[in-house]
Amino acid sequence: MTGPEIREPDLPRTAKVRQKALRTGWTTGACAAAAAKAAVTALDTGEIQREVEIGLPAGQRVSFPVDACEISPPAAQAMVVKDAGDDPDVTHGARLTANVRWRDEPGIELDGGEGVGVVTKPGLGLEVGGPAINPVPRAMITQSVAEAVDVTRTGVRVVISVPDGEKMARKTTNARLGIIGGISILGTTGIVRPFSTASWRASVEQAISVLAAQGEDTVVLCTGGRTERGAMRLLPELPEVCFVEVGDFTGAALRKAVEHSLARIVFVGMAGKLTKLAAGVLMTHYTRSKVSLGLLGDITRAAGGDAELADEVAVANTARHAAELWETAGLLPAAGRELCERTAEVLSRFARELAPDAATLPSVRVIMVDFTGQNQIASTQ
Repeated sequence: MTGPEIREPDLPRTAKVRQKALRTGWTTGACAAAAAKAAVTALDTGEIQREVEIGLPAGQRVSFPVDACEISPPAAQAMVVKDAGDDPDVTHGARLTANVRWRDEPGIELDGGEGVGVVTKPGLGLEVGGPAINPVPRAMITQSVAEAVDVTRTGVRVVISVPDGEKMARKTTNARLGIIGGISILGTTGIVRPFSTASWRASVEQAISVLAAQGEDTVVLCTGGRTERGAMRLLPELPEVCFVEVGDFTGAALRKAVEHSLARIVFVGMAGKLTKLAAGVLMTHYTRSKVSLGLLGDITRAAGGDAELADEVAVANTARHAAELWETAGLLPAAGRELCERTAEVLSRFARELAPDAATLPSVRVIMVDFTGQNQIASTQ
């Protein structure tokens, strides 16, 4: 079978190398959590807040300036302005605002206000009709509010809003994904790193050179922090140096792995990234690649799905939605394996084009994980 054409698109203009070190920044989720804690603290103490400290998912504690704070009992409001560092992020400068008020029942009620998108389609891991506030930011907001007041005894309603968020969302893919009316509150670590820059590609190449210099012959390429943590749990026999967060730069990572004559390449990813790779796209920055739902429909048929399911998958909202359809139909393991096999074929073919001879050709294994990054769904082996 002739595989798809292999492509490695160039970076967008905004992601070219800069002449200075790139700064990290803060996610919308971290800023929302900081605003929520500042607002609740102000409401509880009656004191205007100028600075607030929160904990990030990895345990690091960081402080944020509070750009505005108002108290008007029984409510209060605080705003934190997002600094995205040097990542080309459309939400840089967004005014993450938390409006809080007491409620009769203990616990936290979280909702989205102006400028926070509403979920209208499945496949995003969020309730349809609810605000586009992802699970990790939800947990961060909950933890931060609980640091300010005892939510086992006190009830708080928190509404996160983003003035001009609807305008910002026009520059994102939110509408196509069914998120209407504003931006998503995102982030799995609280920290924005310049994943989409050439500097990140250089760091991937450097990481592979380091593991090779230490005598290791296996590299585990992970799409991000969640998949890296999951991969470490799935492959506990490998030392930490073998795991590399590849981001969008799979092609660059493969090139460097072959250059160092590594014997084994393992790629760990979720359905969306694997679908892009299976279609032959090795630089998967969102501005340079899209998930091929038609390919997922073809995979459905190859895995034994009927025509009706294949047609449904081919018009799914996201790759995640497609995987949910497979799971509902009892086809997820078989379709996941087919997706892994097709991804491995593309990666192996690219490696063959780079390797000077068959003796230096690395083996390739692909593992598909769920959307927590922790659990293996399918593998080529």
